[in-house]
Amino acid sequence: MPLDPQVQEFLNQYNQYQMPPMDSIDPKMIRAIEQSSALKQMASQTDIYRVEDRTIPLADRQVPVRLYTPTDAEAHPALVFYHGGGWVLGSLDSHDELCRRLAREAECVVISVDYRLAPEHPFPAAVWDAYDSLNYIAEHAEEYGIDAGRIALSGDSAGGNLAAVACIIARDKSGPSVCYQLLFYPSTGNATDTRSYQENGYGYLLTADMMNWFRKCYFEQSEDENHPYASPVLSSDLNGLPPATIITAEYDPLRDSGAEYARRLQEEGVEAEYICYEGMIHGFVTMSQLDRAQEAIRQSAARLRHVYQNRYLNE
Repeated sequence: MPLDPQVQEFLNQYNQYQMPPMDSIDPKMIRAIEQSSALKQMASQTDIYRVEDRTIPLADRQVPVRLYTPTDAEAHPALVFYHGGGWVLGSLDSHDELCRRLAREAECVVISVDYRLAPEHPFPAAVWDAYDSLNYIAEHAEEYGIDAGRIALSGDSAGGNLAAVACIIARDKSGPSVCYQLLFYPSTGNATDTRSYQENGYGYLLTADMMNWFRKCYFEQSEDENHPYASPVLSSDLNGLPPATIITAEYDPLRDSGAEYARRLQEEGVEAEYICYEGMIHGFVTMSQLDRAQEAIRQSAARLRHVYQNRYLNE
């Protein structure tokens, strides 16, 4: 399918700008630009009952989180969310609107985790922020106004990677219980010889050069890229993980690795749904101007509501 007309219009404008060589870019500079853009977008944010910034006090560090509560009910199901940005970029603000929409549409408390970023904090710092935050949230469910038996994980891109890995660690450590994983175009492997990587590596927002830069920032040792906590598709055992919905985009270099992860889950007996949005590019779910982004959010929220309801009825 050709590019969606709305995506094509966006790319026509985006591709007019010449990006400097990735290795010459200071992450702090990009973060500052990203933050400025995010704050402008937040001027037209979706209304929700309550938004609250908190800090998770772990033994050796503090992790900022943002809670999105849709109603005044005493206990909601929960969605722990990890933002994308190649483990280098992204923030609570950059994914504020997506979290608001998911909270309202899925009728759950969304807890967005502001994990540590590379290169200041390389692998596996983000991994342990993701899991340790999840564990703390589950142990303090009443404090967060959530039902500990109905916690799902989600994330986009690098955040999808962290959500998938947190599920694996939670299984290996026998807790906390995760009822579902919703992964938007996740970075689940490090293969660069896939068809999608070859066909979509340039011209569609996320490029092969950008992925190389992200990985150089995130991994101090190249061999770390093959660790299952970095590339979950390389895990020798995916059995016993929570049901999953994996959403990818047709014009995304990461499309095939997401599809492969879904296939691996299915082969090992995990209920896994794979959806590829035709005509879309990496990052499309956070582009509120796209009609198909709104469709993906509604579809994802419907999946979440279904899982939460079934879990509630079976308790």
